[in-house]
Amino acid sequence: MSDAVERHLEVTRTARYWELGGALKNPAEMWYVIHGYKQLAGRFIRRFAAINDGTRRILAPEALSRFYISAEPGRHGPGSFVGATWMTREDRQNEIRDYVDYLERLRSERGHSSASVTVLGFSQGVATAARWVEMGQVRPARLILWGDTLPPDWDHARASKVLANTELILVRGDSDPALTDALRARELEQLERAGVAFRIVRYAGGHDIDGATLTEIASGG
Repeated sequence: MSDAVERHLEVTRTARYWELGGALKNPAEMWYVIHGYKQLAGRFIRRFAAINDGTRRILAPEALSRFYISAEPGRHGPGSFVGATWMTREDRQNEIRDYVDYLERLRSERGHSSASVTVLGFSQGVATAARWVEMGQVRPARLILWGDTLPPDWDHARASKVLANTELILVRGDSDPALTDALRARELEQLERAGVAFRIVRYAGGHDIDGATLTEIASGG
């Protein structure tokens, strides 16, 4: 019989994030844009250059777990592509707690108290953004969930209170393979049952940030 015991140890590590509009002293808006699976924040934030109009500070935090995503055989080298993930099923509660703490720390250090806050999660980042708003102290004016549905463990009862003053926007591509009809229907039923107000924005496209749709939402549409 094995006598192995699982234990945990808190450690300090360095997180990376990217920023647009960082020189603004008094941004009117703070945007936290949370990337998806296999992405890196430095590439992801390029999609938001079009709304970097001198009124917004845009922060793209990078997930803490990086890995090689190239499929070439043999050892990985300088030419291998790297991506990141927010979590896996392993030790998931600690993974969630760690990234919520990380996002709270980023908000504390680079946020601005008088700015209107938008939190946007894309793909795997939808679950990350939703859990941050549910479990953290951030209270955004808008929560934009793009390209995936809410995590199954989301506390809808708590969320209905936390989101009382937050506009929830679900962004859906007509040809997004990540969003099945069954998943969409389940999410809408859960939100309606919990009394969480939301609106849906649709666009003709797949699993990506559509520039025209992003610009429209950023301008209040």
